[in-house]
Amino acid sequence: MLNTYTSYQLIARDIPKAIDQVESQPVVKRETDYYLANIGNVKTIDDFVNNTRLFNYAMKAYGLEDMAYAKAFMVKALKEGVSDSDSFANKLSDKRYADFVKAFNFAAYGSTATLFPSAQQGAVDKYMRQTLEENAGETNQGVRLALYFQRKAPNITNWYDVLADTALSSVVRTALGLPDAFASADIDKQAQAFEQKLDIADFKDPDKLNKFLTRFTSLWEINNPTSSAVTSVSVLFAQPTTVGISTDLMMAMQKLKF
Repeated sequence: MLNTYTSYQLIARDIPKAIDQVESQPVVKRETDYYLANIGNVKTIDDFVNNTRLFNYAMKAYGLEDMAYAKAFMVKALKEGVSDSDSFANKLSDKRYADFVKAFNFAAYGSTATLFPSAQQGAVDKYMRQTLEENAGETNQGVRLALYFQRKAPNITNWYDVLADTALSSVVRTALGLPDAFASADIDKQAQAFEQKLDIADFKDPDKLNKFLTRFTSLWEINNPTSSAVTSVSVLFAQPTTVGISTDLMMAMQKLKF
């Protein structure tokens, strides 16, 4: 089994190719064809949420698949829209809901809401990326987290954005070598600690982001070894690469700044 660092790099170096592989999967292709053929026929919020197949596809595209059952919750968000800063979706700390409502903006555009690119190919593109990350997570959650962070990084504007997202904050804690218990500390102290150790502007620089995620995937591998032989830092550097840690991961580790 490939380690976390190698698995992530194989995907990240050619995301379009990885997406093409996702698109070619029979189930994905079937659901996508159905979605594109029918989403434009949806004219109302009730039409949308009552077509379970379409609604579930859209919810997954925005990473909200686990909330697809909460239709009343989503109806309220869709009805109030996002034009008012005090609307239901805008007041939720999880920005995925506001993004979803903005893409399917029935409050602003009524029966034409599903004809906009954001509700059609835009949703499909997000579905493909979401599926790619989920597929990666089936064999290695560290790879899924790295891909998720890579996708979200350009839009991170402050450390509170990170702390509001358990997946993003988990990546940062791992990269900084902080224990999970640190997540229970005062939110302002967590933000201060992150700020002291990292420059958030680096996440917008592809090279610096890649270096950060190299650090994350390498440390994730130490904490969650794909090979039971790799159980500690001492084992990592004391044993030959044949015990389960590859040469490329060894080289990546040597580049890290602790």
